[in-house]
Amino acid sequence: MFYEGEYLVDSRDVDQWYTCRPSGLLGIFQEAAVAAACELHASREEMLKKYNLFWMLARLWYRLDRPLKWGERLTVRTWHRGGKGASTYRDFDVLADGVPVGEAVSVWVVADAQTHRLGRISGIEEFQGTDGGELCKKKTISHLRMPPDMELADRRVMHYSDTDVNGHVNNVRYADFICDALHMERLGPERFVSALQIGYLAECQAGETLELYTGAQDGLWYVHGADGAGKSRFEGTVALSQIPLDGRAVIK
Repeated sequence: MFYEGEYLVDSRDVDQWYTCRPSGLLGIFQEAAVAAACELHASREEMLKKYNLFWMLARLWYRLDRPLKWGERLTVRTWHRGGKGASTYRDFDVLADGVPVGEAVSVWVVADAQTHRLGRISGIEEFQGTDGGELCKKKTISHLRMPPDMELADRRVMHYSDTDVNGHVNNVRYADFICDALHMERLGPERFVSALQIGYLAECQAGETLELYTGAQDGLWYVHGADGAGKSRFEGTVALSQIPLDGRAVIK
């Protein structure tokens, strides 16, 4: 089974070069995942009522063949891979005018509403026999290895505007933290984020401060977020690509 939805890249999603920001794309993935869960009768409200569990995003990776632009209408197809343990994969395909332009893979867990202890996907009736079957991707997402000698780039206070219905910082905001720490405003119109991976290691709440460390290795940029005590909260990596005249992306 899969869910398919149409999404517009609008003015809230783009930067000064009319290119969809990573956080804008993550927002689209988030909306598609919510809609797919609702279609399976596994929405937040239904999960809380039936299982006392709620969904949490643990990791996400995506890649794009080209930048997505303001005004484009995207088709997003998504499905889950089932799951027997504490997590499940959800895959995405992204199309523009019927042509594939990217893909994404995410890992989700369920947690108890009171204790935040992880539950088991095998106990969720709605996820049995409803996976994507042959559509399921093979890619898995592992923890990132941060490069040595990362440098402190910023200290960021979490605010009300960063939070979501779970009371902690929304997953899409971490993409903004990564882009800001790497000063994406200096990219110019010729380059874009062609791949991004985020690992959500511990919840952040309004009032807390994150220290953001950056570094580069093997052509990729890395960002590590930790609190003042040194506890890791998230990790991320970014690939940047340049668009030459023939329109094909070349990773730089």
